[in-house]
Amino acid sequence: MLQEIFLDFTDKKKMLRIARALANEARINILELLNVRSLSVNEIAEQLNLPTSTAALNVRILEHAGLLSTESQPGIRGSMKVSIRACDRVVVKLLLEQAQQNKEHSVVLDMPVGNYADCEIHPTCGIVSEKSAIGIFDQPCSFYFSEHTTAQLLWFYKGYVEYRFPNTVVNGGKLKRLDLSFESCSEAPFYRNDWPSDITVWINDVEVGTWTSPGDLGGRRGKFNPSWWPESLNQYGLLKSWVVSHEGSFLDDAELSPTVIDDLHIKDQCFISVRIGIKEDAEFIGGVSLFGEHFGDYSQNIVLKLDYELA
Repeated sequence: MLQEIFLDFTDKKKMLRIARALANEARINILELLNVRSLSVNEIAEQLNLPTSTAALNVRILEHAGLLSTESQPGIRGSMKVSIRACDRVVVKLLLEQAQQNKEHSVVLDMPVGNYADCEIHPTCGIVSEKSAIGIFDQPCSFYFSEHTTAQLLWFYKGYVEYRFPNTVVNGGKLKRLDLSFESCSEAPFYRNDWPSDITVWINDVEVGTWTSPGDLGGRRGKFNPSWWPESLNQYGLLKSWVVSHEGSFLDDAELSPTVIDDLHIKDQCFISVRIGIKEDAEFIGGVSLFGEHFGDYSQNIVLKLDYELA
């Protein structure tokens, strides 16, 4: 799933900020360079034959526009700041659909990976915040520490975690589409890139479908991992989008199951339950790792988007 910036007339200042950031050949060249790997300002200046001060100014403008982010990584002499592209696509909507703008609505809900409401955990397992481990690795009791709400990465071999999102579809609203996205992979001791796992999603106790993760991914640092996280452990996941509509359920636009939006009974309760885990009869039982916005390759938590229409 692409990381998008969506622009329309509801935020003209944002449109201008991004348009100005892109209206410069040097800045476009910087974004092109960052498709390959993260770079320091000095490396950007050297590759584009720019003065370092000019490169630094252009990096700040792109960062202010939300097109790239800067983080500290270990260097030869202490830490080094590097730039990472923060957006894959900019979508500009110039058409005002007057007939629909008062009927069609959407709401986006953000859930930290540590803010689960229920869980069943079997080792190997662990849970960490941006700064340190929470509890003790391979001890399921660590998932019940009060600090679990600060978690940015968690993993377990079998079981599930369950999140409860507020049902914010207003009275009279008819839900058209539900879009759930999160970064995840399998779980093995240390990491194993070839370690398949059948990861299943349930919404309001209804099975939406299963994705087979190829492995517990490592071998390079995740783009947003804190500097203290060991390179010998899993580093990043894959960002997957689970969609339920009136046509069925889909995973990254591929048909997943016949479950449709009405099967989820969203309007019947004040929260929407999202469970992520491993079925007991799964073909590949290889665990689950879930990444928050400060770990892995994508700066996002678990995101639930609800599209609905008012009568």
